[in-house]
Amino acid sequence: MLMPKRTKYRKAHRGTRRGVATAGVSIAFGEYALQALEPAWLTSAQIEAARRAITRFIKRGGKLWIRVFPDKPVTKKPAETRMGSGKGNPEYWMEVVKPGRILFELAGVREDLAVEALTRAIFKLPCKCRIVKRETAVEAAPVAEA
Repeated sequence: MLMPKRTKYRKAHRGTRRGVATAGVSIAFGEYALQALEPAWLTSAQIEAARRAITRFIKRGGKLWIRVFPDKPVTKKPAETRMGSGKGNPEYWMEVVKPGRILFELAGVREDLAVEALTRAIFKLPCKCRIVKRETAVEAAPVAEA
């Protein structure tokens, strides 16, 4: 499971999921990517399940980038505990995902394999996602012959 090696504080506020993502919204490394369409909390277990689904389908071919990291602790109080007596202990780690955020990137595989692998990963995630493809922005300039 993904988790930080250390943090400044053991417990964090819940925060908000409003708004759209401003960072991590374009494909930076691969050819195909998974983009979130709605806000969600992604747990480290969900990220790992999606990663396994992708790598197993492409049979460890190609290259996969995970663009999210669960760095926020989620606390939970024990069952049948009375109200009060402070905040619970950290149980798992999660990442706040906003619409537009790129979650996974994939390169080095055929398009049909990439689409099917990323589709299987979508089933493991708690939010609606779409598969996006990199646009070839710069083409090779013609070489002038002398």
